[in-house]
Amino acid sequence: MAQVFRLTAGIDEAGRGPLAGPVVAAAVLIPEGKGIPQLIKDSKKLSEKQREEMYAFITAHYLYGVGQADHTEIDRLNILQATFLAMRRAAAALQEKTPVELCLVDGNKTIPNLKIAQKAIVKGDAKIKEISAASIVAKVTRDRLMLKLHEEYPQYNFAENKGYCTDWHVSALRQYGRSPVHRRSFTYPGEIEQRSLF
Repeated sequence: MAQVFRLTAGIDEAGRGPLAGPVVAAAVLIPEGKGIPQLIKDSKKLSEKQREEMYAFITAHYLYGVGQADHTEIDRLNILQATFLAMRRAAAALQEKTPVELCLVDGNKTIPNLKIAQKAIVKGDAKIKEISAASIVAKVTRDRLMLKLHEEYPQYNFAENKGYCTDWHVSALRQYGRSPVHRRSFTYPGEIEQRSLF
């Protein structure tokens, strides 16, 4: 007979692709009987305003944990392993609030060294509400962190690009070089011929 998991959390991340800043993960458990708004879906399909509204709802009504790995950990471990580290931290933060029996992880890989039963779900952020909620929390949390970094390094326009490889960002990198929060293990278009600058 199949085991029934009642305390199931979704885990997702934001920030694997950018050139700067941390990767952020969230783990969300929806308590039994709590409503699920229609707008809880893959964060990429929501506007910024909708994400903020759903973030407020999720953090007020659901149980969640957030974890991150900063740019130095990304450079030391590589982005995949740093993402797993952020996910383990998010799961641990959730476990401080409630027992978790099963984690549903967005993607095709499970999390190494996670001492909770888990299952990888390809495109889980579009299929599983717990993962959708986690994608929203991770995205909003990271975006807010990048807004703070924008105040320190306004020349890179992190408020708009969130550290991703936009034309503006690449132009700023060519003009100013990397900031202390840029990932040294990542490259950007045109960097090879300018590598001596960094």
